[in-house]
Amino acid sequence: MNKDSKEYLDWLAQQIVDIAYHLHVALGPGLLEKVYEACFCHELKKRDIPFITQQKVPIIYDGIEFEEALRMDILVDNKIIIELKAQENSHPVWEAQLLSYLRLTNKSLGFIINFTVPLIKDGIKRRVL
Repeated sequence: MNKDSKEYLDWLAQQIVDIAYHLHVALGPGLLEKVYEACFCHELKKRDIPFITQQKVPIIYDGIEFEEALRMDILVDNKIIIELKAQENSHPVWEAQLLSYLRLTNKSLGFIINFTVPLIKDGIKRRVL
């Protein structure tokens, strides 16, 4: 499969949702975000899907790159941004954060996955820029 194709991007997105589902079934809600991140990355490795954690997002303003960089939780195959959460209440700032990351990195697809929900389908938000 061509890694630049829409089919590959869709396949990656399906893998991400599948991993979130399996982690939620196995671990349930209530753990720390770092635990979900470690387990999520383990699943990506098992599936031979490349990723980077805590990737810096440069802030460039007025032609200057500022050191106060943001960090994405997981960047999957340099294509999809994943922000993991483990909080009871969803916050609108999460979506604004993800959309900013997508804009700043010129990516088109991202997920917010909040594991502290009774049903994981209610904790997965897919955003396209």
